[in-house]
This record gives sequence, C-alpha cells and structure tokens, in this order.
Amino acid sequence: MSETIHFDHNRFYIGDRADQAQAYLDIEPAGDGVVRATHTVVDESMRGQGVAGKLLEALVNHAREEGWQIVPVCSYVQRAFDKDPDQYGDVHHK
Repeated sequence: MSETIHFDHNRFYIGDRADQAQAYLDIEPAGDGVVRATHTVVDESMRGQGVAGKLLEALVNHAREEGWQIVPVCSYVQRAFDKDPDQYGDVHHK
C-alpha cells in the first residue's frame, strides 16, 4: 500500500481508493471557509506508525493553503490541537 496521502472530496486517505482506504481523516464543510474534522480512522494493521499524524498534517497543510479554519470534532484532532496549540492555532476554529 502506498504511503501517499490523497485528498478526494471530503477525505484525506492512504490507499488506492477513498472508499476502500484503511486510513483516512474525514472532513465536512461548515461554511465560510470552515471545515469540521469529523473522523480519523486507522486500520489496526497500520497503528503505531504515525499514520493519523500524517493525515492530520495533510489536512492542516491543505487548510493553510486554502485559508480554512478547522473545527476539531474528532477526538484525535481535538487532542492534537489541545496538545500543541501553537502549532495549530492559525487553523483552529474555536
């Protein structure tokens, strides 16, 4: 499986197809340049390899490029934002 992160509509994912990805981070538009990070899922076979962090990094980089703000609905994203507010403060929508 490729380690390349892809973005297709409302999903950042690793794999060949968004609908069959074993690791993904879903977002949904919330209007006015705001997106909600709703789910981060990493298959058990990929855990412990920093995959969720790579997905979050891809989302944050994309948000910065697009001028988005992120509402962390997903517990993984919320913990990351809380743990390092300086790193994510520019994209964290409170």
